This record gives sequence, C-alpha cells and structure tokens, in this order.
Amino acid sequence: MSNVARKAALLSRFSDAYSQARLDAQCLLRRCIDKAETVQRIIYIATVEAFHVAKMAFRHFKIRVRKSLTPSLAGSSNFEDAVSDYIICHLDLYDSQSSVHDVIRAMNVNPKISFPPEVDFCLLSEFIQEICCIAFAMQALDPPLDIAFGADGEIFNDCKYRRSYDSDFTAPLVLYHVWPALMENDCVIMKGEAVTKRGAFVRWPSGRAPLL
Repeated sequence: MSNVARKAALLSRFSDAYSQARLDAQCLLRRCIDKAETVQRIIYIATVEAFHVAKMAFRHFKIRVRKSLTPSLAGSSNFEDAVSDYIICHLDLYDSQSSVHDVIRAMNVNPKISFPPEVDFCLLSEFIQEICCIAFAMQALDPPLDIAFGADGEIFNDCKYRRSYDSDFTAPLVLYHVWPALMENDCVIMKGEAVTKRGAFVRWPSGRAPLL
C-alpha cells in the first residue's frame, strides 16, 4: 500500500475508534462508575498514554531494525528507505500486548483517574490495544501522525476541537478533553472533542470554587 492509502486507512480506523470503540469502552466503565466526566477522562487519558507508549515502542523497534540491517546495507544510499520499507512490511511484529500493560501501569498512577480504586483498567485492554496499534502504524507514515497536547484549563481552540453537546458554548476554557485532535506536523487533520464550562476554573476569595 502507498503512503497515501495507508494514511487514509489509519484515519478511518482512528475515526472508528472515536465513534464506536470509545463508546463501547464507556459502556464498560459505566458499570463501575456513575459519573460521566470520570469515564470520559479515563478514556481520554488511556488514548493519550497509548499514543505515548506506542511511539516509544516504535522508536525502539526502528533502532532494532537499523541494527539488523546495518551489516548488509551499511553505507548504502538507500539504507533509510530499506529501514522504512522493512518496518512497513513488518508492523505485525509490534508487541501491542506489552504496550497495553505499560499503558495500564501508567494509568494506575495517574492522580486524575487512579481513584476510585475499584475500577480495573484492564477492562479497557481491547480498546487500548487498538489505539496502540493505530498509533504505532501512524509512526510509519511520512510524515508521521500524532495527537495534540491538551491540558485542563487551556483556551478552547475551535480549530482543534469540537465542543461536547453538554458544554457551555460561551465558555472560553476547556474543563476536560474527551478525545484528542490528530495532527500532521502542525496541521490538524482530525478534530478532537472537549467539554467547556463557564466558571469551572474561577477561584473565590475563600478558596472555594463555584458550583457548575
């Protein structure tokens, strides 16, 4: 498959993850957690961690491929092309299950979602594995694709995100993110989703925040 065809397939897969796999993961979590915000935060963080872990795994995989091809192609002008071609043809060698364990380990120590303790993030293993595989394959594109950095309290960017249906559409700040935006270098190629609420980050003199 050409780079264009692989990119199109991965964009479709990422879109499906948002429209279907994400909702399936939400249903699993809602059996244990009543609060929708907590459920959405968990899935967003799982997605971000999956990209981070998959990108690290890709870098290590590429180093191993370079070492294995060096004896036969060292000094060749086509060395980098050979490395890229090998990776593209052997994406199935990616140990996605190991990445799933790394993602869950990171989620278990994330202070935003590591409570309540009765939630077993292994419930999301299938969802996490799919995101890891998508993220890993996206690193083999030219140029690679990545997700945008998002932080609670940042100014809402209409170019990167859609507001969730329950947002305050006049609020300027992001309360939390539901899904990350997908980037190609500095260009947004697929919008994410965020929740905005007016007054969510206001601090009263007494130190108490207002009710939303």
